[in-house]
Amino acid sequence: MEKLWGGRFEKNTDSLMEDFNSSIGFDKKLYHFDIVGSKAHATMLAKSGIISDKECKEIVDALMEIECEIESGKVEFSTKNEDIHMNIEVLLTNKIGETGKKLHTARSRNDQIALDLKLYSRDAVINIQELLKQWIKTLIKVSEDNIDTVMPGYTHLQRAQPITLAHHLMAYAEMAKRDYLKLSSWLDIHDTNPLGSGALAGTTFEIDRQYTTELLGFSSPTLNSLDGVSDRDYAIDLLSNASVGMMHLSRLCEELILWSSQEFGFVEIDDAYSTGSSMMPQKKNPDAAELIRGKTGRVYGDLLSLLTTMKGIPLAYNKDMQEDKECLFDGVETWIKCLTIIIPMIKTMKIKNDNMYKAASGGFTNATDLADYLVKKGVAFRDAHKITGEIVLDCIYKDITLEEISINEYKKYCDLIEEDVYGEISVLSCIRKRNIVGGPSGEYVKKHIDIMNTFFVDK
Repeated sequence: MEKLWGGRFEKNTDSLMEDFNSSIGFDKKLYHFDIVGSKAHATMLAKSGIISDKECKEIVDALMEIECEIESGKVEFSTKNEDIHMNIEVLLTNKIGETGKKLHTARSRNDQIALDLKLYSRDAVINIQELLKQWIKTLIKVSEDNIDTVMPGYTHLQRAQPITLAHHLMAYAEMAKRDYLKLSSWLDIHDTNPLGSGALAGTTFEIDRQYTTELLGFSSPTLNSLDGVSDRDYAIDLLSNASVGMMHLSRLCEELILWSSQEFGFVEIDDAYSTGSSMMPQKKNPDAAELIRGKTGRVYGDLLSLLTTMKGIPLAYNKDMQEDKECLFDGVETWIKCLTIIIPMIKTMKIKNDNMYKAASGGFTNATDLADYLVKKGVAFRDAHKITGEIVLDCIYKDITLEEISINEYKKYCDLIEEDVYGEISVLSCIRKRNIVGGPSGEYVKKHIDIMNTFFVDK
């Protein structure tokens, strides 16, 4: 084919190279942001006297028509035009002729794609924050319904101490809050407009970068044209946030997968988010949770791919950076999909309270409280720890619980133990007594929920 901007070349582009070089197959996703940036650029060119007001109106009106045509499916993008920028420029020129060719004055595809990708990222961040708010509200609602649902807390996947399901789920609400705040920080850090950076050294035209910055809703223009076109930190930071956010979802999904097994029997995932087996008719598989767990590695891969692409690139723009988009699109959209599916999955899951309580009552989860009881009676903690360990070992041999030991047996280990020990080591007492900031008591968890609700009132 005839080469785009081919004045310097003697040969046309090979068809294989044309296909290899084209990015329209994936960057067509940016059409809206490309048009938004182009409208702002045209408006600025007119304000600066570089094109006339009439030409600006003709360009802007045509761009709006093109966007409607794209959204209605009337436009077929061409690999011959390489990317979304040239596809839209060709559509514009075909529609309004020579005036369309003036739009690219004082602009390069380098600052154009930097702008498009940053606008896409900003839009994605705002959408994800809305999803995170829904996710946190879902966790709060399920927690409110399960303030008194007792379950074992684990370390090393071994039963450790009794807690409540509300306390457990609010841990994930805290993780989601951090995800939200990191995205707020992203919006602050990357609130700069690269348009006007040109190919790498700005332009000789007297453009008004502050004006396009205001039109596009940024706080300031980028202050170095080299950085303006070569920066992809915003994409890397967003994928980093996506990776951490996916890790948080994956940890909960791992627990849900375990909890929905017959070995645990704590929850049952709703039929709408489960699948069956092609061979085993009895199976009900937690596939939504498993897919979220699996897709987490995929998002990690997107982050690592972009980091690897950027690590050896000299300033300013290099064609390697065409590889930034598929990573970013995939990582962001995967996070969005996973948040979208986990919210109704948690809302609809059945909680098996009795099984959770039974598990919390076994495994000597109240052993720490027995040791604390001895400390309150005047025994040094290390000695109390040893005494309690010996009592637990004796219970294991006798296949009984700490509540089932007689007071006479207790006194063989320590004569400071009195009848009040049974009240101190009951599962409910173990939870209720931990009424400190961050603790699992129902009283504190309600306060935690109030704090979280207040945090998101104005957000």
